[in-house]
Amino acid sequence: MTDKLLFVDDEENVLQSMKRQLRKRFPMQVALSGDEALQKLKEDGPFAVIVSDMRMPGMNGVELLSRVKNLYPDTVRIMLTGNADQETAMEAVNNGQIFRFLTKPCSTATLIPALALAQRQHRLLTAEKELLQKTLKGSVTVLSELLSQAKPTIFSAGLRIKEYGTDVARQLDLPNLWQIEVAALLAQIGCISLPTDIINKKYAGLTLDDEEEAMWANYPEIGARLLEHIPRLESVTKMIRWQQKPFSEYTDDFTQAEFEEVLTGAQILKGTIDFDLLLHQGYSPGKAVEELRRQESNYNGNVLGALSRIRFQVHSRTLSLGVDDITVGMIAEEDITAKNGAMILPKGQKITWPVLQALYNFNRQVGIVEPIKVRTDVDDEDVENP
Repeated sequence: MTDKLLFVDDEENVLQSMKRQLRKRFPMQVALSGDEALQKLKEDGPFAVIVSDMRMPGMNGVELLSRVKNLYPDTVRIMLTGNADQETAMEAVNNGQIFRFLTKPCSTATLIPALALAQRQHRLLTAEKELLQKTLKGSVTVLSELLSQAKPTIFSAGLRIKEYGTDVARQLDLPNLWQIEVAALLAQIGCISLPTDIINKKYAGLTLDDEEEAMWANYPEIGARLLEHIPRLESVTKMIRWQQKPFSEYTDDFTQAEFEEVLTGAQILKGTIDFDLLLHQGYSPGKAVEELRRQESNYNGNVLGALSRIRFQVHSRTLSLGVDDITVGMIAEEDITAKNGAMILPKGQKITWPVLQALYNFNRQVGIVEPIKVRTDVDDEDVENP
């Protein structure tokens, strides 16, 4: 029940009185201390409203409501106390960001309307949050679908990077996991501006020339500019903008100017994107982490440590693509044939860089039957880093 209330007071007779007065009007629970209240919030939540006394042994009301604000920001907070001095009121408002400050004794005529308004405030907060989440999710879905059509290789990589990045963020106990998920999924959306040939060379592990390297280095900024006008994606945009920044360049001046979770998110993107590139080039997960550790100045050691502990669930995925969208590492799911009927590549053969170049050349000269069915990530076992 999402409208329920939690009353906190160290005097049991006060709580019993509250129950008698309010139980027919509001679903409610009670707690005799701040610690008990936090336990109930964890086990029996969510609560729409919490009403706390100020003077309690151990954790006082301001401390409790401050922690509730951080842990359960949608729970509306009310202070009910006999200690109505100005200093207490200011501390409660500033630290606990309370909705109402009520003094004891509080008549039923005053308390009931305050609780009803608090419930209404909770409904407004959660309804707005749900609307924003649906709008945001819809925007991300549209961008993701566009990417899947324009650059299937990058879209497929985004799905993998999302899994890696979310797992790493959980291990590092980061807040707001949804931001990491969105940032990982859309991290390489700026690659929509790159020629497919550059993407293929990068995923094949081939050296880019200076012009190509400059174009590749610029895709994070292009992606950030595409996203920076979407509300609530400000932190995600910063993660994407800084995803290629080496860890050694995180100077004190730079880190002090930004939230730690944003900086860590950018470091997670750098580690997981480069890790995914190595896996695509044939490295095992363990060997990929070893390779990244050799470049320790580029990566956050905690991120690499978390990557080394991931248990990978690799899924097989079949795609129907045009010749220009095929990339190194894919496997032909059916015979690839020319328009004149000649077989170019048999089913089951892995596409290497020379094979890909041959497909490009043959398509220009004779033509290849499209779309072509290919398979990626063929190992479907749950594996652990060696």
